[in-house]
Amino acid sequence: MAKPHNLTGENGFHFSQTIVFPSPSPAEEDSPAFDAAGGTPLSNGTACCGTPSPADSCAQPLCEAGESAQFGQGIKYVSADGEELACGWGGFTPSCLQLFNTPKGILFFLCVASFLQGMTVNGFINTVITSIERRFDLRSYQSGLIASSYDIAACLCLTFVSYFGGNGHKPRWLGWGVLVMGLGSLLFALPHFTTGRYEVRSSAEVGICAANQSLPCAAAASSLSSYRFVFMLGQFLHGMGATPLYTLGVTYLDENVKTNYSPVYIAVFYTAAILGPAAGYLVGGMFLNIYTEIGREIDISPENTLWVGAWWIGFLGAGAASVLISIPILGYPQRLPGSQRYIVMRVSEAHQLKDGSHKKASDPDFGKTVKDLPRSVLLLLKNPTFIFLCLAGATEATLIAGMSTFGPKFLESQFSLSASEAATLFGYLVVPAGGGGTFLGGFLVNKFKLRCSGIIKLCLLCTVSSLLAVFIFFVHCPNMPMAGVTQTYKGSTLPGDHLNLTAACNAECSCLRETYSPVCGSDGIMYYSPCHAGCKKVSENLRDGKKVYHECSCVEKPLLLGHGEAEAGKCTSSCVKRTLLLFFMFMVILFTFLSSIPALTATLRCVTDRQKSFALGIQWIVVRTLGGIPGPIAFGSMIDKSCLLWQDQCSEQGSCYVYQNSAMSRYTLIAGLVYKVLGTTFFMVACLLYKPPPAESAPGSSDASENGNHDLQETKPSLPAEEDM
Repeated sequence: MAKPHNLTGENGFHFSQTIVFPSPSPAEEDSPAFDAAGGTPLSNGTACCGTPSPADSCAQPLCEAGESAQFGQGIKYVSADGEELACGWGGFTPSCLQLFNTPKGILFFLCVASFLQGMTVNGFINTVITSIERRFDLRSYQSGLIASSYDIAACLCLTFVSYFGGNGHKPRWLGWGVLVMGLGSLLFALPHFTTGRYEVRSSAEVGICAANQSLPCAAAASSLSSYRFVFMLGQFLHGMGATPLYTLGVTYLDENVKTNYSPVYIAVFYTAAILGPAAGYLVGGMFLNIYTEIGREIDISPENTLWVGAWWIGFLGAGAASVLISIPILGYPQRLPGSQRYIVMRVSEAHQLKDGSHKKASDPDFGKTVKDLPRSVLLLLKNPTFIFLCLAGATEATLIAGMSTFGPKFLESQFSLSASEAATLFGYLVVPAGGGGTFLGGFLVNKFKLRCSGIIKLCLLCTVSSLLAVFIFFVHCPNMPMAGVTQTYKGSTLPGDHLNLTAACNAECSCLRETYSPVCGSDGIMYYSPCHAGCKKVSENLRDGKKVYHECSCVEKPLLLGHGEAEAGKCTSSCVKRTLLLFFMFMVILFTFLSSIPALTATLRCVTDRQKSFALGIQWIVVRTLGGIPGPIAFGSMIDKSCLLWQDQCSEQGSCYVYQNSAMSRYTLIAGLVYKVLGTTFFMVACLLYKPPPAESAPGSSDASENGNHDLQETKPSLPAEEDM
């Protein structure tokens, strides 16, 4: 049916003159649009700049940035219900702010918020946890409770926030959440200012033969450990504040852009969240090179085990930035101007239940009260596609959480790197593979205009590809020889269960197990410490930034008289399989993250519009409880089975110092295969059980709603049918 040519622009109309509307909404889409569809002429009777095509360059939004003068003369952003759609706070809605009242504007602020969240929770926390343990005398399990407080808070808040926030004013929930997250960061830094100065007990030349010292084991418990409750509360606020970000933030973007553009917007949003931890590791590491008591002279370097860096600076900066970024987010309207157009034209792809109960969620009043909560949960539980997408997400989250926690440790052991070198190398892998994979996943969904079934098949393809790449863990690098651990001091092989760090060459040194400081002898063999290498002197001059120890009685010095020397740090590995391992690890990370945005998009498509936020909340609960929380525990337990040398803390077993590389690769392979096979199975079942809406319920071409102004011409006649969906 022919349409009047002045049907164009962001809200369906273009006016060539300033128009002032009284109480009825000027952006009301249904009644004017239906009049147009029925052939009734529009009241203004004007054509768009006298041109015959609505796709012309004059087809602009009603309140574009260049028409701010008209906005000031009477045109208002209001919804069909008369709700204000202008950007601002209360009655303060200046025209300059409307420049940001667009999908790209809210995307920018949400990206900054997700970047700050990732930098703080997944970057700073992991970087400074060792310094916090040292500064506040915390045990490992206590720092573990601090880290877990974030996930605990998120799980407790997800149901409430996603259910009520999904049917409420999303930007306000998002803004208050970011504000709470910022307050959590400021609270996390508070103990630095409420405690006394950190006093370093200097112990020069600890570690060489005949001068080995250690701190007394029976040290009294410090009252500083009580600050762990402050850190836990800070993390709890982090979890509460971030909860709306990845549920309501995603659905707010999805509701306010074209269906085909939604995956790209969400991919950009998640890419910012992935780059956050990388920045957190980089910036947090820089701050740790600054002494915690800024301005105070100290005679130890950051390499010293007693050093505590300025762990608190990052939290102050991130907290202040989060508080500031929450202000513009709080000013956004419940719906962006023009979004009603996309909502009306959107074709439902929700999974069709046999009993038709999915239609209940289309009721405008559904989900506004607590009594609808059980029905909402039941509808999601009856949706097999949603259930198996959640389970697939949990398996992928397990791998991501496990790899992010133990990936640097794997590289450190395989390639004999220092902790900082391993973290840097892992960052070089994660930033392009994780960030690029996340963005590419959203781009592919948009490029090929995939529907829900096609998106699930893309996830399946990515999971199978990463499953094949996991087989690289059959390959491993050999352990560097270590005296008393992998071989005897005389060079013969030592069984893994029989450690013997004492030999005739260091028997008189009275070396202690508590002092682990590996050195590399000139004979190419690693030693537990300078003392265990029998070194009696340390050079005042550094060699390539490392200490050099002399007169090491356990280090052989062939062809020359006297004893050998040793250099602080591990021996450098010359593993020829390094490039191969890194390449396939890159592919595993790439394909794992490549499926993340398509899987999220499929979740949004397979449920009804009114259940999107709640569905994401339920999915996050499943992902965290089945994947994010137990993932590091499962991976850690398997990797610990490959430990050769445990830390000895006053006769108590601490962390692992040396792993057997072959066993570590084998256990990583087993864990990767198990979870990737499960993920492949869940995506396959989700694809098989998905039941799309009948073809007749999708009017016209699926491209109709994605091609600018032409979508109005192709879809307006069937708007009533779409609204009933």
